[in-house]
Amino acid sequence: MDESVGLSIVIPVYNSSQTIGRLVHDLGNLKISGGFEIILVNDGSADNSQQVCEELTRTSLVPVTVVEHTKNYGEHNAVMSGFRWVNGRYVITMDDDFQNPPDEVPRLYEFIQKQDKDVVYCDYEEKRDAWWRNWGSWFAEKTANMVLDKPKDLYWSSFRCMKRFVVDEIACDRGPFPYIDGLIFQVTNNISFTTVQHHTRRTGESNYDLSRLVRLWLSILINFSAKPLRLGIFFGAGLVCIGAVGLLSIFFELFFLDTVSREGTLLTMIGFLVAGGQFLMLALVGEYVGRAYLAIGKKPQSVIRKVLKPKRENFPHSKNE
Repeated sequence: MDESVGLSIVIPVYNSSQTIGRLVHDLGNLKISGGFEIILVNDGSADNSQQVCEELTRTSLVPVTVVEHTKNYGEHNAVMSGFRWVNGRYVITMDDDFQNPPDEVPRLYEFIQKQDKDVVYCDYEEKRDAWWRNWGSWFAEKTANMVLDKPKDLYWSSFRCMKRFVVDEIACDRGPFPYIDGLIFQVTNNISFTTVQHHTRRTGESNYDLSRLVRLWLSILINFSAKPLRLGIFFGAGLVCIGAVGLLSIFFELFFLDTVSREGTLLTMIGFLVAGGQFLMLALVGEYVGRAYLAIGKKPQSVIRKVLKPKRENFPHSKNE
């Protein structure tokens, strides 16, 4: 395990040609005890992000490694690729849009060392995202609290710092639907958080649309627990009870009141309710089976087209102390 620098910063890049150069420049001016490196993972960008990243390997003040995906696999998949190229004793992940201020990196790095935690997340004084993003994050957070038994006061963000052994353990996962925070929780519970600033995006719009949020929610719900399937037991039992009550009411009217009022409507409602519940549970089971099939069928977590590594002789004094 190479730990030639104190810190590795992993940044997933997607259509960020307008911001990634400035971000790497600002990071390069930081003073980090033990030195640091930057790993950029271009996750199938449609703009010229790859060219910008490649130029940074030649012009950056600190070593920059560029990993290029053959197509867009998603943020968590990109970060997983970056984990496999780190050389630091600690690893920070952050976004490419300046919402995570570069000057918070040294504070986060110092905090994890002082607290001797395995993982430190960043909570935000004020989250500056669109309302639907904030709602999606809130919903994902509540799902994680339920499914993963996550402490309710711990906010999971993409701006986090981890000890190297945690990253190495996580990087062993090759499943096609990684959820990094769930994997972290399987490795350690020696976790803390610190409060930092959260800025608005400098340019463009968030690449996290509704479909990505839904996939993230499904990864939390399905990848790490069988609780949703167990809920089907109670859901099915409830539907049976509702159906039984409906049928008993019809029989009561038929045999004791010698009439059956609105029996068609009642039966139809019961039928729709039972059928809807069955379809819902079948869809959930199908999602489990589908993901298992894709994992067994070796659907790749990502495919790397090429990796550009910095020439160490260009950074004889790269330890920015």
